[in-house]
Amino acid sequence: MNKTVNINLGGMFFHIDEDAYQKLTRYFDAIKRSLSNSSGHDEIIKDIEMRVSELLNEKQKSDKHVVGLTDVDEVIAVMGQPEDYIIEDDLKVSPYYSETNTRRTKKLYRDKEKGMIGGVASGLGHYFGIDAVWIRIVLILLVFAGFGTGIVAYIILWVVTPEAVTTSEKLEMTGEPVTISNIEKKVREEFESVSGKLKDVDYDKYGNQIKTGATKLGSSLGDLIMTVFKVFAKFLGIILIITGIGTLISLLIAVFTLGSSDFIDVPWRSFIEAGNFTDYPIWSFGLLMFFAVGIPFFFLTLLGFKLLSPKMKSIGNIAKYTLLALWIIAIAILISIGIKQASEVAYEGKTVQKEIINMMPTDTLFVKFRFNDYYTKDIDNNENFKFVQDSANAQLIYSNNVRFQILNTDEKVPFIQIEKMARGKSFQDAKQRAEKIKYAVKIEGNQLILDNYLLTEVTNKFRDQEVEVFLYLPEGTLLKPDSSLQNYDRSDDTFFNLHYSSDNYIYKVTNSQIKCLNCPTEENEFNDVDNDSEADTSDVTVTINNQGVSVEKDTVKSNTKNRGLKKNKDGIIIKTN
Repeated sequence: MNKTVNINLGGMFFHIDEDAYQKLTRYFDAIKRSLSNSSGHDEIIKDIEMRVSELLNEKQKSDKHVVGLTDVDEVIAVMGQPEDYIIEDDLKVSPYYSETNTRRTKKLYRDKEKGMIGGVASGLGHYFGIDAVWIRIVLILLVFAGFGTGIVAYIILWVVTPEAVTTSEKLEMTGEPVTISNIEKKVREEFESVSGKLKDVDYDKYGNQIKTGATKLGSSLGDLIMTVFKVFAKFLGIILIITGIGTLISLLIAVFTLGSSDFIDVPWRSFIEAGNFTDYPIWSFGLLMFFAVGIPFFFLTLLGFKLLSPKMKSIGNIAKYTLLALWIIAIAILISIGIKQASEVAYEGKTVQKEIINMMPTDTLFVKFRFNDYYTKDIDNNENFKFVQDSANAQLIYSNNVRFQILNTDEKVPFIQIEKMARGKSFQDAKQRAEKIKYAVKIEGNQLILDNYLLTEVTNKFRDQEVEVFLYLPEGTLLKPDSSLQNYDRSDDTFFNLHYSSDNYIYKVTNSQIKCLNCPTEENEFNDVDNDSEADTSDVTVTINNQGVSVEKDTVKSNTKNRGLKKNKDGIIIKTN
């Protein structure tokens, strides 16, 4: 049973047994004796201690690991025995030293001693084995030809690449083995370089001043950039924490509110119930969305805390992989549900209803839309989908997805064609759903009154239900549309151009288009009222009173006599031959 000793070596803390401690002590004493006459004795010893500390730290298996004789022997085998080295201009290696025991891989560091600003180019030059000048040329080319990417790349490398400060790091930067002989040689070269520069201070005076100034500027700029990055990281961490926690709380509320209508009454629950395409329970959607959306935001929240406190412990690999598995499963189930929902609206079905408008050819057709004041108080209200209850508390789907279009017909009397459409998983399913749409049309004499909304049962689900109303008018029909048409009219403008500035305009149907009789000239895109081959110039006067609509025309024709006028039962003056 051996005693253990706690030591601090190169700034690192180790548990070491007594035998290994004594051998390591004798080893350092021997090094100090062999280097007693070397320049920079203290600097060499410090670098050797840091290198030994790094090698011992690599052998640590846990926080409770005790350094033994085997560990010390392996470190000495790498570093070499001091008495086996003769430090001359040409280094002779001990027969006990094997190059296979040393690491010759290079590490990327910034070389500020040979650098111009931050030492990035010099460090890259050492790492790739090329002159730093070529690295600088590439970075300058990226500044001008790469839209400033050279500056961004330099700043990023400056921030993430450590500076080679110790002798061991400088040796690793150039790929030289970190041994006692190389450390002693490197320190001696630095001392000789400093001594030579002191001797030639008159020659290097201005060069040193410029380099010192550039170094200070680079160091200050580096500190500034690091400070900005740290502040930005803290700010980003706060944003991620607030966003993540807010999203997770919202998802938790959504899970409960979707699961039970007795918990809390929120509008989105009714929306999901009405639009639910599948037979899965509503709460399952909330749970799946909680995992699919909540897990990524949970990790974003952890990232935010990590940015604020880099020393915060991780949640562990088991928790990470468990959450990842749950997220993948939730995404897979949602994809399968999405495919099933897509199949629920794959087909479109419709029903067609035709109604004749019994009116005289000389009558004027009045057309308007009406709204139900139980569901809305405004004719201009436009809802593609709304979940409502009627006066009997029955749940319904309400929609203003109604379209209106005027077309020409060769039949003698006008008529309307009402097409109700819906989607489903088959043509039959879609048609049955279209048949269940509730839509009302009212024809009173020469008045056509249309609902601006449709209704259907919630059990029918929301499947793009819509209604299209086609008004077919024979040639010569007089039409007075209400201003309520403007939100629903989808007629071809080349055939019927509804003017929105007034709801007192009278239109007449010709074989090619519907023309406005009393629209101002600047609003009327078309020519005269009459489309006969004989052009005429007309002054049209339209009077709207309690007897009806009166259209009076003074027609002057070239080489013809004036046409006669006759008033119909609606009070409208019409032309007769």
